[in-house]
Amino acid sequence: MCGILAIIGRGKEEQLFGALSKRMTHRGPDESDLHVTEKGHILSHERLSIIDLHSGKQPIQGTRTAYMVHNGEIYNHQELRDGVLKGHTFRTKSDSEVIVHLYEEFGYDFCNMLDGDWAFVVVDGDDFIAGRDPMGVKPLYYGLDERGRIYFSSEMKPIADQCKTFSTFPPGHYYTAKTGFVKYYKPEYEDYLKADQELDLELIRETLTEATRKRLMSDVPIGVLLSGGLDSSLTSAIASRLLAESGKKLQSFSIGLNADAPDAAAARKVAEYLGTEHHEIHFTVEEGIEILEKLIWHLETYDVTSIRASTPMYFLSKAITDLGVKVVLSGEGADEIFGGYLYFRNAPSAVDFQKETIERVQKLFTADLLRADKSTMAHGLETRVPFLDKAFLDMAVRIKAEEKMPKTYDGKEKYILRKAFDTPENPYLPEEVLWRQKEQFSDGVGYNWIDELIDYCATQVTDEQLAGAAKEFPYNAPATKEAYFYRSIFNKYYPQISAAQTVRKWIPKWQENLDPSGRANAAHVKADTAIAKTGVVV
Repeated sequence: MCGILAIIGRGKEEQLFGALSKRMTHRGPDESDLHVTEKGHILSHERLSIIDLHSGKQPIQGTRTAYMVHNGEIYNHQELRDGVLKGHTFRTKSDSEVIVHLYEEFGYDFCNMLDGDWAFVVVDGDDFIAGRDPMGVKPLYYGLDERGRIYFSSEMKPIADQCKTFSTFPPGHYYTAKTGFVKYYKPEYEDYLKADQELDLELIRETLTEATRKRLMSDVPIGVLLSGGLDSSLTSAIASRLLAESGKKLQSFSIGLNADAPDAAAARKVAEYLGTEHHEIHFTVEEGIEILEKLIWHLETYDVTSIRASTPMYFLSKAITDLGVKVVLSGEGADEIFGGYLYFRNAPSAVDFQKETIERVQKLFTADLLRADKSTMAHGLETRVPFLDKAFLDMAVRIKAEEKMPKTYDGKEKYILRKAFDTPENPYLPEEVLWRQKEQFSDGVGYNWIDELIDYCATQVTDEQLAGAAKEFPYNAPATKEAYFYRSIFNKYYPQISAAQTVRKWIPKWQENLDPSGRANAAHVKADTAIAKTGVVV
């Protein structure tokens, strides 16, 4: 995991370019490198060393004139080296290097060969290709300046004040000057009519296990983010078993406002059951409020739920890297794949349910994945997400919607995922955790985190300011004082309309209160269906 920046076009001052790249030093605290090609194009890399710690510096040159910068991990890099790239001579042992060799071997048509989470730019003379992984696990932006030069960057920070227009690079695509954007990732599951596969609990278990095994690839210590919810607990259980095969012990990390927070209590129970080396971190509401401005600068979003959930994740990530851990596994994606959010139980039909799961999966890069990347990379911590493995997605999204709908199982969300790991002869998790109700991360750290955050924001925004929000922010105008407060901070650092247009609000469906908190749904065991309804613009 790193920060990459590329400018295609001549004339940019090398010193200025280096300063732009340094705006992402937090993403790569281990090393910083810059290369100007013979044609005057510039590639820069802020490195977080995970694989090949000593010789994997970037940009990496291929066997001829091509250079490459890459952010992320290629889990099948050894298979590619031993297979289609067997005749190539490699300069490093880095997983990243296979990208430039694939370009030399196959031209533009190689993205589907990569199994991993990645964003890259390859420059060869005046030819170039930029690409992003299928789900957008790794961030990438692109922009155009007044002189027609094209920018590619892991974050908005280096390009927002340089480009006249910029946008999010779409996941599952590559871009070249000759072809424009090309959608290379075309899974069958994107057609809701292809959700026709019979339920196979063993296949769910085996495929997720293999997805987790891939993501244990590392030359540095790996931990797991353990909230005590189903998704992170399953990830922890699988990783713990896999590491035990080689005599290693998993480190787990959780956070809450105090030891009594719902997630903290559940995480302790899971950690004790699995025998992990567990670390529990606490933060206060006051500390969370204090870092909001810095956090929004890091996140590059004004989405309410992303900011609420990123605050504890930001504190937890700092504690993890302070302990020397550089990589963690996380449970993002399961709720989207299996319809785990509480509002899914109100889906009008199986078709509606399936369409919503597909859209949530496709838009993960705008919210949960953005949060998972930027709140952790603020401290140089890489997050890996087994549930978004291509093979797992291909299998799980296409299971018949009727098998996944909560109403099929008396309202129990993610029933089939729970059932796949409900193995009495060799239990993965304690029964009460395996069947614990879905808890939004921002709720699970302590219910008063959101409540007091909403109250605080209400003191910072007047009724008149909120009433004029649509005029002040004509695009995606905030509808609550909390949303207005976040948008104001975002606008301070990213005032461009292009920046505002990169943000997509996370809003639940099929329920009266559209606040993203899980407690806004009447089915929650601690439901508060009036949450955040005060101070709403109508």
